[in-house]
Amino acid sequence: MATGESASPSNFIRNIIDEHNRGGRFGGKVVTRFPPEPNGYLHIGHAKSICLNFGLAADYGGRCHLRFDDTNPSKEEQEYLDSIIEDVHWLGFDWGEHLYYASNYFDQLYEFAIKLIGDGKAYVDDLSAEEIRAHRGTLTEPGTDSPYRERGVEENLDLFQRMKAGEFADGSRVLRAKIDMAHPNLVMRDPTLYRIRRAVHHRTGDKWCIYPMYDFTHCISDSIEGITHSICTLEFEDNRVLYDWVLDQLDIYHPQQIEFARLNLEFAVMSKRKLLELVKEHYVEGWDDPRMPTIRGMRRRGFTPESLRLFCERIGVGKKESWIDMYWLEKAVRDDLNEKAPRVMGVLDPIKVVITNYPEDQEEIFEAPYFPDNPPAMGYRDVPFCRELFIEREDFMEDPPKKFWRMAPGQEVRLRWAYLVTCDEVVKNDQGEIVELRCTYDPETRGGWAPDDRKVKGTLHWVSARHGLRAPVRLYDRLFSVANPGAFKDRDYKEFLNPESMVLMPQAVVEPSLVGAAPGSRYQFERKGFFCADPVDSAEGVPVFNRIVTLRDSWAKILEQQKREAAEQERAARKAKKKAKQE
Repeated sequence: MATGESASPSNFIRNIIDEHNRGGRFGGKVVTRFPPEPNGYLHIGHAKSICLNFGLAADYGGRCHLRFDDTNPSKEEQEYLDSIIEDVHWLGFDWGEHLYYASNYFDQLYEFAIKLIGDGKAYVDDLSAEEIRAHRGTLTEPGTDSPYRERGVEENLDLFQRMKAGEFADGSRVLRAKIDMAHPNLVMRDPTLYRIRRAVHHRTGDKWCIYPMYDFTHCISDSIEGITHSICTLEFEDNRVLYDWVLDQLDIYHPQQIEFARLNLEFAVMSKRKLLELVKEHYVEGWDDPRMPTIRGMRRRGFTPESLRLFCERIGVGKKESWIDMYWLEKAVRDDLNEKAPRVMGVLDPIKVVITNYPEDQEEIFEAPYFPDNPPAMGYRDVPFCRELFIEREDFMEDPPKKFWRMAPGQEVRLRWAYLVTCDEVVKNDQGEIVELRCTYDPETRGGWAPDDRKVKGTLHWVSARHGLRAPVRLYDRLFSVANPGAFKDRDYKEFLNPESMVLMPQAVVEPSLVGAAPGSRYQFERKGFFCADPVDSAEGVPVFNRIVTLRDSWAKILEQQKREAAEQERAARKAKKKAKQE
């Protein structure tokens, strides 16, 4: 679809591209790029940009480049670069031969800077970074010209070449564009184009001691690569005028910059600085901690690339900043895994059940489908049954309230795929804690069948105590306990870390079909959620499971309670204020 309109759902970016194609701009081509800086791991916000850029290129029969913005060697590492390549591939996208680096263009960028100096459009400034900020002015007051602004072309060329030769100290001089210190857009008040920074670059080594700024590098790189639509987040909207100015002054091929709203996800932080802080200060176990909003963390937790692409598709593309409820990400994961995750049984907090009228030396095998709604799709597995079983501790109450349909004294329940059982006796230890339930089963109800004259509303999952596999389970949840942890200006966002974002269930036991669970394999533990065999910590025959997501949104009630409490506090405050005023 190189020249026609996209058949995908419309948004304002597609509308712009369609208009360009109708008018013949760019010859009907669509060439986009994803330009990450290799100074950290990618997060879910980057996933939105990746899906957008690669998706647009695919829909319009174009191409998308992967280009690393490697202009700041003091913060960039090969580790990050490798992880970005891996994560973009994992998401399902490929750039073919179009892998580029801003460092590919350092020689050309330098020559373009020389041209601007020669045309009187750039000058070398001796002011410090603090002094430059002080001279810039404010939104209501114009900036002040640098005392070095009127240096002649020859002097500027000489100084810039000496900057490149390493004659000056880091931070002692910069190259600035000569535009307008009274421009209403602060970005245009003689922005810095080059700075001195002695740092070994991961690709160019120590060849350079001056490095170009992003705003100078980005537009020229787009031009060199023939990008048609340079799609950025809204934070670069004010910079578009500089993007256009540089290309116009150099009189080179001119792409179109378009800005869209970045992804702000509730119950998470998206700042690289904050994510790095969480890692370095050991609030999380690393960039791949399953609680992190990084693509690497989500991969380890068990999210699928299809679920992230589905999420990005559903939230759409807009021009206005907004916050996306975590519910939508979790729903996309549920919707994807519901179609592909085999159903199995795992008991996370076990309590023993002894079926007293079942022979001690007897065992049975029940054939259970991996996908009950469509058994042929995934086949069946063998589930062993014997006298001693485990059920969830929360599935039993000694003195239950009304409409508690799970196990209770004298109450008949169904064991999934097995039999109907009734609890006859509760065994406690010296501390009064329940340690065992003694039940009887009805051998006529094999397969969980219930006679017409008996209404059995409760169905429990279970695992054979003799055959079950002990497998630690980590119950992962939202990393923060409030929707926007950075909204409280007088408090540290880390105060809102959720203390229950990871709960270890060391005594969990799963059915024996999971002995061979491959690292990274995903399952639905019936009634408990979707789980993944941790790809890092699982060993052969000894899986460790991560909860990917619950079966339903368990936070809806929590948030509703928080709203009620906030409203109550507000009412109390108003009441106290009114009372104080009356007194």
